[in-house]
Amino acid sequence: MDEKSTNQHRLYIALVMVLLFGVIVLQYVCPSSDCQLLHIGSLSSRSGGNAIGSRGEVNDTGLSGKDPYVAEDGALARFVPRFNFTTSDLSRLVDFNIKGDDVIVFLHIQKTGGTTFGRHLVRNIKLERPCECHAGQKKCTCYRPGKRETWLFSRFSTGWSCGLHADWTELTNCVPSLMNMREPPKKPIVPSRNYYYITILRDPVWRYLSEWRHVQRGATWKASLHVCDGRSPTLAELPSCYPGDDWSGCSLKDFMDCPYNLANNRQVRMLADLSLVGCYNDSAMSEDERWAVLLESAKRNLRGMAFFGLTEYQRKTQYLFEKTFRLAFIAPFTQLNGTRASSVEVAPETQQRIRQLNQWDVELYEYARDLFLQRFQVARQQERRQAREKRQQERRRLRGRLGSTRLGIGWPVAMWPSNKPQWTETQAGEAITTHLRPPTPEMKQEREGGEAVEAEVQLPEWWGLEENSTMEDYMDNVEQWR
Repeated sequence: MDEKSTNQHRLYIALVMVLLFGVIVLQYVCPSSDCQLLHIGSLSSRSGGNAIGSRGEVNDTGLSGKDPYVAEDGALARFVPRFNFTTSDLSRLVDFNIKGDDVIVFLHIQKTGGTTFGRHLVRNIKLERPCECHAGQKKCTCYRPGKRETWLFSRFSTGWSCGLHADWTELTNCVPSLMNMREPPKKPIVPSRNYYYITILRDPVWRYLSEWRHVQRGATWKASLHVCDGRSPTLAELPSCYPGDDWSGCSLKDFMDCPYNLANNRQVRMLADLSLVGCYNDSAMSEDERWAVLLESAKRNLRGMAFFGLTEYQRKTQYLFEKTFRLAFIAPFTQLNGTRASSVEVAPETQQRIRQLNQWDVELYEYARDLFLQRFQVARQQERRQAREKRQQERRRLRGRLGSTRLGIGWPVAMWPSNKPQWTETQAGEAITTHLRPPTPEMKQEREGGEAVEAEVQLPEWWGLEENSTMEDYMDNVEQWR
């Protein structure tokens, strides 16, 4: 019995040691908290990422594990466009001169993640002269290099200078005159400043729920001016949804039942030119006609903006901003999985009613998402094309250097290129052969005459690639259409 107990004790010790060794190996192989071995169950959440029930949960790493931009929202890796846009709409590249007079204007729509993006603008961009941010102060000083002039008009740089959460109508009428007053031109006649407007949009249903939770906690945005055509709306034009100082503790039903709630279709209203419909006077036309005009105006203004991002696509938003303005962020954006809105359990019929209340925002978001993803595709294709052209130029340069090297007579055979085929296997498992030809007698005669000789690379004809293309170019083309 003693010997048996001793053996069992030794067995237990061995099992514990094996377990500890396994944990150590696992931590070594997969130190990150995003280890896929620990998130096998998350694979099921990648399907249907565009549905309401998914709550916008995102895996930054993408499906391939290589490209962080692939299927960022859990949608299909290959995006199928629904809308037709012009080349100028898709190729967004602005000549932003931070050392000149250009200004970036951030239109901050409530509950779209604008606070996080606004902090990125003042704290996370690589600049020759970074913004000066001090603890305990909400605003940062964002001066141009060598000047005491600001290049950024936003909540965290200039404050709410044109009103709390000023919309497109307010900003386009307020910013130019305000900037000229704060920083008057040094010369009487100078070119007008370039104002580059940017914004962030969000899925309408979750944005609406997030605003309801914010109002429920006591937010009011009473300081918003809503200036249009030179004046704020009257109480008759814009009644209040609640009698007291705030609407704290309101239920979702009460929030949805108020016909004057500015949360309804907020994104369309804040991006449109309100003067086209008589501002907040809704007696000029029918409701459907009014919102149709506002929707088209919002789409037009969105296309004309220098940049816009989507809350559900943080990495793509960062990428397009960097490409558009030729500015680089220090740290990558993070796709947050959980928000206060995502913690709310909403019945399907309630979700459907929210979509009906925000039908114009839903249409705008689908339009914006399509434009956003098409812009991303165009930018990535241009990046790959430029990288391929750069590699080809480098190969031509190296080929020229090799061609200028004169090969002497009587080289040892061991130094000749091997006649053995060089095998390369593609990702599809196909074997491709390239032959490096050794010098022929004719080539030796040319060497005797002092001619430069270059080893020839022969590629299969079925590649169908352009001149000077290589296996790397072929794989680039394969990767582009996967």
